[in-house]
Amino acid sequence: MLFRSLFFIFVLVPFLIVVIPLQALIVALRLPFWPILPRLFHKLGCTFLGLRVTLLGEPSTGRPTLLVSNHISWTDIVAIGSVADVTFVAKREVGDWPFVGLMANLQKTIYVDRTRRTDAGRTAQAMGAHMASGNAVLLFAEGQSDIGTHVLPFRSALVGAAQHAMIEAGATDVLIQPLTIAYTRLQGLPVSRNERSLIAWIKSKSVGQNISEILGGPVKDVTVAFGTPMPLTAGSDRKAVTKAAEQQVRAMLVALNRTGTLPAPTAQSEQV
Repeated sequence: MLFRSLFFIFVLVPFLIVVIPLQALIVALRLPFWPILPRLFHKLGCTFLGLRVTLLGEPSTGRPTLLVSNHISWTDIVAIGSVADVTFVAKREVGDWPFVGLMANLQKTIYVDRTRRTDAGRTAQAMGAHMASGNAVLLFAEGQSDIGTHVLPFRSALVGAAQHAMIEAGATDVLIQPLTIAYTRLQGLPVSRNERSLIAWIKSKSVGQNISEILGGPVKDVTVAFGTPMPLTAGSDRKAVTKAAEQQVRAMLVALNRTGTLPAPTAQSEQV
């Protein structure tokens, strides 16, 4: 805890003082290198939070890409953001949270109001326009976080809406890529089912309690695994494509929870 306190005071805070106004200017000017500083921030965030990230597979780059992922904790965003340049889709309330909302806006987060069914169209249009420019958007397709032992059914509605929005925005060569995040070890030892509650953001815990457990807990080994991209065209069956992505994510999560890795040749890894 002493190291994290010193790191926060002497590294993270000075970094934020310099980077927040600089990133705000970059976003305002719509400069193409806007993901560089957020990715550096997430790398520092991993050090501060005690996340040791292993990358398996490769994110699709240079093409409109919709990443669909399972969701375990708010630390997923930090871990994924440290290894890939992505824009996240988050619930509307995140944009109103102190500091978190500011940082989310600086990473061009796209918000969705889950209490309004009609808001899905606006969100899809924002996703489609962003991907049509060759960027990647990440959707936590379960719609909520889970403890990390299994994958909940993926919701295809927003995938389908984004599919149409991408085509309307002029993106004719679109990929949907499964992504799995798994917390495999605590302080070098395999994570037990009971210990997963120290990582996952479950409904029975407050935000403060969850943050306290993350900051006060041991080093956590996290694997971010990218699956095989699939084409997403105007004629694709959104339910079938979403289901195929869900099955890939589920298979990768089972393998990572059991062995900490994926069968060859998928596992081309890099320590970050």
